[in-house]
Amino acid sequence: MLDHVTAVRYVTPLREGGSMPGVVEGDDLGTYVVKFRGAGQGLKVLVTEVIVGELARALGLPIPRIVTIDLPSAIARYEADEEVQDLLNASPGTNLGVDLLPGSLGYDGSRPPTPELAARILWLDAFTANVDRTWSNPNLLTWHRQTWLIDHGAALYFHHSWPSKEPNPERFAAQPFRADDHVLAGVATDLAGAHASLAPQVTGDLVDQVLDLVPVEWLETTDHLPDAQTVRAAYKAHLLARVQQPQAWLPGGGA
Repeated sequence: MLDHVTAVRYVTPLREGGSMPGVVEGDDLGTYVVKFRGAGQGLKVLVTEVIVGELARALGLPIPRIVTIDLPSAIARYEADEEVQDLLNASPGTNLGVDLLPGSLGYDGSRPPTPELAARILWLDAFTANVDRTWSNPNLLTWHRQTWLIDHGAALYFHHSWPSKEPNPERFAAQPFRADDHVLAGVATDLAGAHASLAPQVTGDLVDQVLDLVPVEWLETTDHLPDAQTVRAAYKAHLLARVQQPQAWLPGGGA
């Protein structure tokens, strides 16, 4: 399971993007950037953060620690901003927290990662169909001279169709990924090498371990996916189908 903490103080909103995450202090003395379950983007964003973030960690990529964080309803009483108060009131229970990296800077290209790390990051984004790592929104931080990955809520877009459609792993497996606008496109030099290194690690066992980290209350059931077990199975089927077809989605076809 992910570590679980309880929020003791809401510090400040981060008014970047549509979900308005906030900085929150936990009862473990940690400080976290929290994505709230009551935000307009919904629970699927939290699920994606866990799946992609913990896959990245298992593959050796630098990801801040991810926790689940309980938000007591009383916290909203002391927030003067009505928009923030509404968000907090809509988010009691289990939310997603990411370690705040103190003193980190937004990625600006002045201290790029090594070509090898850049290729591994780009491979992860292509594999998970993360369209949100561009210069307009790099979702990378520089901390202790290292490039860190954050914010993967735009990946795994296929699950947004589940309320009305049956899961379709084959369609996701065949969906190409355009790297032209990727923030690291000019740094990554060996995507084929990254695929050869990373793809064999994406096994059924690893995917199961990652999916088991997703809190069951975040897994939204549908007519086609009636319980948490079938929802997890659908994610697994999509990820395993895609990793086996790099010629369809990996820029350069993995060659």
